[in-house]
Amino acid sequence: MSIPGYDPADLDRMLLARLDEEDLGTVLDTEQLRRYEAGADLVDVLSEAEIREVLGDGSKS
Repeated sequence: MSIPGYDPADLDRMLLARLDEEDLGTVLDTEQLRRYEAGADLVDVLSEAEIREVLGDGSKS
């Protein structure tokens, strides 16, 4: 899920910078982790709310 006004590739880079491999196991559920390990970008497996939480943006869309 993308966030309006942000480039998905930039969001993915920011998410990867905030999360390390250990964090992925706690942030992603089993299905999300499976999709990510299969090659999906984080912006495609996380919801908008999850992206905002990881990035520390408490604003509402």
